[in-house]
Amino acid sequence: MTQISRLFDFPYHQLEKYNLQDALVTKHNGQWVKTSTKEYLEKANIISRALLRLGVQKNDKIAIISSNNRTEWHIMDIGILQTGAQTVPIYPTISETDYEYILNHSEAIYCFVSDEEVLGKLNFIKNNVPKLKEVYSFNEITGCKNWSELLELGKDESNQNEVEERKNNIAPLELATIIYTSGTTGKPKGVMLSHNNIVSNVLDSAERIPFDAGKSRALSFLPICHIYERMVTYIYQYYGVAIYFGESIEKISDNIKEVHPNVMTGVPRLIEKVYDKIIAKGSELTGIKKKLFFWAIEIGLKYEPYGVNGFWYEFQLKIARKLIFSKWKDGLGGKLDLIVNGSAALQPRLARIFAAAEIYVMEGYGLSETSPVISVNDLRNKGFKIGTAGRIIQNVEVKIAADGEILCKGPNVMMGYYKDETLTKEAIVDGYFHTGDIGEIDADGFLRITDRKKEMFKTSGGKYIAPQLLENAMKQSRFIEQIMVIGDGQKMPAAFIQPNFEFVKEWAKLHKTNIGTTNEEIIANDEVIKRIQQEVDTINEKFGNWEKIKKFELTPDLWTVPAGHLTPTMKLKRKVVMEKYINLFHKIYDSN
Repeated sequence: MTQISRLFDFPYHQLEKYNLQDALVTKHNGQWVKTSTKEYLEKANIISRALLRLGVQKNDKIAIISSNNRTEWHIMDIGILQTGAQTVPIYPTISETDYEYILNHSEAIYCFVSDEEVLGKLNFIKNNVPKLKEVYSFNEITGCKNWSELLELGKDESNQNEVEERKNNIAPLELATIIYTSGTTGKPKGVMLSHNNIVSNVLDSAERIPFDAGKSRALSFLPICHIYERMVTYIYQYYGVAIYFGESIEKISDNIKEVHPNVMTGVPRLIEKVYDKIIAKGSELTGIKKKLFFWAIEIGLKYEPYGVNGFWYEFQLKIARKLIFSKWKDGLGGKLDLIVNGSAALQPRLARIFAAAEIYVMEGYGLSETSPVISVNDLRNKGFKIGTAGRIIQNVEVKIAADGEILCKGPNVMMGYYKDETLTKEAIVDGYFHTGDIGEIDADGFLRITDRKKEMFKTSGGKYIAPQLLENAMKQSRFIEQIMVIGDGQKMPAAFIQPNFEFVKEWAKLHKTNIGTTNEEIIANDEVIKRIQQEVDTINEKFGNWEKIKKFELTPDLWTVPAGHLTPTMKLKRKVVMEKYINLFHKIYDSN
């Protein structure tokens, strides 16, 4: 059997053990096109041979920018890595300026793009990237070289022995990829991950994810340029899981019904949206059906794993599953048992309600710098605790510093930041990576994240405020889509809130209230402000007097990645949001 120590060993392991007919599956012109494990590796070797013919040397950097996850990305990934060159995956949604910075900073010599939109952004700055020799596209685009030219160039197998030689000379501790973190402030940082960083993380996390090896099916749609989705796709390859690539976030519900996946990854925002849609549909019901629906919701919100609620609760849950929750599962393809959640903390109520519906959302924790997994929940062996990020994975050590910061040590900790020794030395001290997150480990060994160290602030009264705790609680309201708690150095906490405009409109229709049609009219409406104030007041009750949000201002625009409010992993860019709404900040605090 293939000994797995480098990233390109995963597909060879899959070929020996499972040899899938549908290893990688992408939709083209309305049809799901399957690539077998054998074909996947054949094409990866063709790419390796072509790159050698183009003169690619060991340690050269090759960028990939793709708007969606697709088979070509993975073939390129393995093809590049086998030559000893490194991949530089780039978020498609970042600005042209960031494209320019990353391509220059990494000194990428080739770039592979998915489509015209990405190519357009790249062409805008291409002349400012002197080391970039050529751009290839996956889609057919007039005026752009196509990746099929490499599939032609590498057909001749006469230099395969050179590919094998390159592969054999790649050591596990060598650099495999540079992941540029979007960062909530400043320039992107290049996280250097070795083959061993990621391979160890795959193997140490794999046992936490229950798969019917060689028989399961996954839907992959979170950005593959992020180490989270990428690492999970290596786990899929390790377990012989067929990977179907979602067309886009907008088409996910259609794709789920077509693919019938057993597993997928998720982020809290997506899970919240799925839940909101389900609730909206339930609200349209009438009579006994509506009563039953909301009775099941009440049961679901009390869910605790391992039958701790007792016989009577479990009996009611069984009925709720049969009558109501089974339909949820059908709506999500009928076979979805597991969603692996990352990127941010999941609201406990969502973990409860989906587990009640037998769609288990297993929350984990990690960072790009830790390849990424540090801890993850697992339904087996009493390894699932709602409101936590699970137990620490094997071979990884975590300790909590005196100030509450989570420190991590293990084979998953990055090699460092590319071309930035100072920043590396600040982040890794005595072998421990300083995560910047505040947390605690409970008596049962479960890790709980409470806040970002840099995001905590003090009011002028000297009281510490943990904004994420407040924000996560407030986002449980269906009226609140996004929220940022402010108040550093001020006498009280306050917030900017982006209402859930879709839901607010439904609420207004239901209550026959005229709130206007534009977002600007909605946020200025007294009834809307009053109703959101009620939500804030109710949730405030859970917090100490010094923590309560005393004032808020509503914003008319949607907080999105392209608009700059959020990072590609949906985290708040606090500095940017503050700059955008500085006038609202003054409105809140200058009037006091």
